[in-house]
Amino acid sequence: MTFVPAAILILTLLTGAALAVYPEDEEHSPPVPTPTSSDCPDGKAWDAGLERCIDLKAGSFTDNDRYRAARELAYADRFTAADLALDAMVNQLDPRLLTYRGFLARKRGDWPAAEGFYQAALQADPDNLLARSYLGMGLIVNGNLTRAFLELKEIQARGGRGTWPEQALLEAIRSGGSTAY
Repeated sequence: MTFVPAAILILTLLTGAALAVYPEDEEHSPPVPTPTSSDCPDGKAWDAGLERCIDLKAGSFTDNDRYRAARELAYADRFTAADLALDAMVNQLDPRLLTYRGFLARKRGDWPAAEGFYQAALQADPDNLLARSYLGMGLIVNGNLTRAFLELKEIQARGGRGTWPEQALLEAIRSGGSTAY
């Protein structure tokens, strides 16, 4: 038995069932697609009240709306559109924004930038489980399984047992880093 399968077996035993249920909330589950990712051009998001796409800089959108749009667009592999949603946020130091800047950099193959954004997000909010999960995924892909396990332990220690960030990182560890996230 090699180190990785043994570590995964131990990890599975320590963390509980492999298919644990996690809460379906906005921060700890993948975003649900809306017309923002399917119909709106870059720089715009769906306004349910107006029933059309409008500019993300419009006053009717809050930073929370822009963040949700950025997540949805990032998961739809619309990275330029996700960047524009993040650019529209007023608080450019929001840990959620930094997490998604890291996500986008990682998905584009720029690990040094991604790691920097994740570290900035964690400096601003050490309990940012999503940043820890995405950081761990990047660490695995870049050959640092030990640090990925440390991020998993941090997620668990910070109340993240059974959450989507924990499960997504576990999935990445088990698969050797291949993940859709």
